Amino acid sequence: MTARSFALVDCNNFYVSCERVFDPVLEGRPVLVLSNNDGCIIARSDEVKALGIVMGTPLFEARPLIEEHGIEVYSSNYVLYGDMSGRVMSLLGGFTPNLEIYSIDEAFLDFSGFGSLDLTRHGLEIRDRVRRCTGIPVSIGIAPTKTLAKLANRIAKKSPGAGGVFELNPLEDRHGALSGTAVRDVWGIGRNYARMLNRNGIHSALDLHDAPGPWVRRRMGVAGARTWLELRGISCIETQTQTEDRKSAVVSRSFKRPLERLEELREAVAAFAERAAEKIRRQNLAAASVIVFIHTNRFASEDGRYKNATTVNLPMADNHTGRISKAALGGLEHIFRPGRRYKKAGVMLVGLEPEKTVQPDLFTSARDGRGEKLMKAFDGINRKFGAGKIRYAATGIGQTWRTAPMRRSPRYTTNWDELPGVW
Repeated sequence: MTARSFALVDCNNFYVSCERVFDPVLEGRPVLVLSNNDGCIIARSDEVKALGIVMGTPLFEARPLIEEHGIEVYSSNYVLYGDMSGRVMSLLGGFTPNLEIYSIDEAFLDFSGFGSLDLTRHGLEIRDRVRRCTGIPVSIGIAPTKTLAKLANRIAKKSPGAGGVFELNPLEDRHGALSGTAVRDVWGIGRNYARMLNRNGIHSALDLHDAPGPWVRRRMGVAGARTWLELRGISCIETQTQTEDRKSAVVSRSFKRPLERLEELREAVAAFAERAAEKIRRQNLAAASVIVFIHTNRFASEDGRYKNATTVNLPMADNHTGRISKAALGGLEHIFRPGRRYKKAGVMLVGLEPEKTVQPDLFTSARDGRGEKLMKAFDGINRKFGAGKIRYAATGIGQTWRTAPMRRSPRYTTNWDELPGVW
């Protein structure tokens, strides 16, 4: 049986690193990135972490430390981050035919069958190539299973002597790494399982490794038994080189200022429906139902607190923006209550299926195809000239509900007007 080897490549402080690529002055300085409405912190440089600022901290709470330490603050720039992620993943795909893109800044590489290749040296070559070609620093953990590769990646990040790459293979090295890892930090161990394990005297990854297999299976089911086997070096989680079909698509936003008027909420919900429809068209999917939800600030007084959602079933699975928006707006009319201050709204498309397999029922006539051509033209114009160049009137002209990010960097890699200049 061929020995298994996996590498987890993780971009270090990815959003911050993207900002530093185009502004080298930021190297070594504390930098943080805010959520899409500039409300809370979603990415931190190591310098910010050292100051004790935790993920998810509201911006207003962090202002004293920001001013005291001269922290650079950026609005999230997802267009830039997505493009940089694509460049990194494209490079990684050149090192193995079996690449699993796990998230925007992480990927598993399957090195099984690479024979006598020095994987640590190979990892260093990958790290150097990615840094030279994209400017993004990465950490790489290598091990016989994906769970152990995750653990090795943590060591690669935190150990100064690792050089950004750590291979966890010999059994004695594995025991040392497991004993120094809290069980809550093991990939696949959620908060509830971590509490249960702690109550039963299992505090480290090594404790879980040494626990009796039948007990783990009885208390944690098949998923827990799989994690237990992976910690013992037995590979149970295969590399997923094909993207799984999306089960739902959601677009939502928390508003910087609460919305009270139905007209403003209608514009926001229409914009969310338009974006959600665009998402599923990109994957050639259609939705059977539309869910719309709204809620006020959860910290408001009990009298002012309100949240609700409703589901609107479409006559047949669809991805046409106009029809999905109409359904979403109809749902909003049903759940809207005047006199409330709404802090968040969103649209979710569910019951997704390939658009080519959609079948009309006996009471629904097949469509003539003009709507499909319209959507192709709609998406093509927005791809060529920029997102939002054309949109449905229901989304509003002024879009007063939308708060423009105040600290967003240019979209250096995807917008001709924002290309970096050399002076």
